[in-house]
Amino acid sequence: MKQAYPFTKMHGLGNCYIYLDGITNDLEIPSYAELSRQVSDPYKGIGSDGLILILPSDQADVRMRIFNKDGSEAKNCGNGLRCVAKYVYEHQLVDSRSFTIETLSGNKNAEVRLNDGLVDRVTVDMGEPILERGRIPVAGGNPDQTVIREPLEIDGVTYTFTAVSMGNPHALFFVDDVATAPIHKLGSLLADTYPLFPNGVNVGFIHPLSDHEADYRVWERGSGITQACGTGACASVVAAILESRIKKDCPVTVHLAGGDLSIEWQVTTNHVLMTGGAETICEGIVYAEGAGGK
Repeated sequence: MKQAYPFTKMHGLGNCYIYLDGITNDLEIPSYAELSRQVSDPYKGIGSDGLILILPSDQADVRMRIFNKDGSEAKNCGNGLRCVAKYVYEHQLVDSRSFTIETLSGNKNAEVRLNDGLVDRVTVDMGEPILERGRIPVAGGNPDQTVIREPLEIDGVTYTFTAVSMGNPHALFFVDDVATAPIHKLGSLLADTYPLFPNGVNVGFIHPLSDHEADYRVWERGSGITQACGTGACASVVAAILESRIKKDCPVTVHLAGGDLSIEWQVTTNHVLMTGGAETICEGIVYAEGAGGK
């Protein structure tokens, strides 16, 4: 029997998810993966890049679970973190402007900034970037070494990429123009089943414009081309610094298809800070099978 559940649709720079509040409401849904596939469908569902659950946590102020539009579960989502932060503050599920959010990639510190009592921007401490090959992971080679400017031959063309994980793995390619980058070709090939990336990979394309500015586009594993990717924007700045294209400890404005993020890889803490907006699109009711929750 189908049950009705309140939902909120939110976006961070156009990267939109359906959010279910499992703190205020009891979620008894047999398969979150199947529900994510359903709600993501723009023709028979609501239309989104996936599903995010807001849940109680025994180690942080709140917990989030992220499901891509294909039903796979992600460890982290930068744009989702900002939207969760906006939701829990505005719905009085936290009592401070600084709080922690539990993810599968660890607890993240968030701080909201207000405009007329509503959350206008959110800064999230995304933690330290993961640079070791075996932890990202990227197959082959020394698992303790970094993956910087590694050659990759596809259809007779040699590309080079740098790999970084911000909780989610990213393969970053530097291009002269993100508008003409081979996003569909490399993204569809590498993201989900390519042997070099045993857990899949988000495929990003970066064009540094200066020490303070870069263009970025992305193909996300499990979702395809999206308007924005917060962990990808963080990873792109880290990759640019590793390749000496941008200086460390310098805020960088990253231009994504859906808007801008401010990213800073700090020297003193080795942490990456992400600042950007979050918006509520609409609220409604979604009908899903009851009993369970996987």
